[in-house]
Amino acid sequence: MAELRLQGFKVHRLPAFVEVPAVHGRRDFYKMGLVTGEMTVGYGGELLELSGTVLFFVNPRVSRSVVRRSVNTTGYACIFTEAFMPAIVKKSPLWNASENPMIPLNEEQAAFMRSMFQKMLAVHQSDYPYKGDVIKSCIELIIHEALAIQPPVPNLQNGAARLTHLFLDLLERQFPIEHTAAPLKLRTPQDFAGKLAVHINYLNRAVKEVTGKPTSVHIAERVAAEAKALLQHTDWSVADIAYALGFDYPTYFNNYFKRITGSTPKSFRQV
Repeated sequence: MAELRLQGFKVHRLPAFVEVPAVHGRRDFYKMGLVTGEMTVGYGGELLELSGTVLFFVNPRVSRSVVRRSVNTTGYACIFTEAFMPAIVKKSPLWNASENPMIPLNEEQAAFMRSMFQKMLAVHQSDYPYKGDVIKSCIELIIHEALAIQPPVPNLQNGAARLTHLFLDLLERQFPIEHTAAPLKLRTPQDFAGKLAVHINYLNRAVKEVTGKPTSVHIAERVAAEAKALLQHTDWSVADIAYALGFDYPTYFNNYFKRITGSTPKSFRQV
């Protein structure tokens, strides 16, 4: 049976008058919580005036983190070590020490987050043998919902990096292809340059400078990857796949696929 005692995790309801979400003390615990009220929070040398309901994320490596004032606050908080959620704290931008750790929520968002913390609290106090898995799933869901509410801003240092980010995002947004009635619309560097309202030469230079690969190579690799997925995981005909990927004729697709992968679509599907 799974271990009932959870190491490196604790969740609790906040009292009405509290000097959190951010406090001096342990540097081995990441903090995450939901607070409703009016307060002035000092975090990493910055004062944040808060009102309403906010979701907060506190990095244990921030040098100073103190709540200066709190008025009738309510909510929930949980703490956990990096060992408890290693992938999340390493990859998620929400614990970036240089960022504002507070995300304001509307009523609907606050209700959802409140239900997640209530679920963690109930499960943590239960004797369910796999409660650690449930709690980790709740934490991951809170984090993904928070990122959807307030997406991280990429650290793009120059125009070439910003344009490359926009190009790659626009490229990826076209996939996966779910039906043949809506074929791929952007297939050439010229298509993307037009959509991004930049000159084709500027787009090519930017993408090559940032990634080391030409725009056309990124497009070809992504189209080929989608073609492979469609050949392996659908029963669409080769002609249907060709049209879905924006090719006017199946022959064009056959030649394209063989040039990129070294095999024909038919032989690839039979492997």
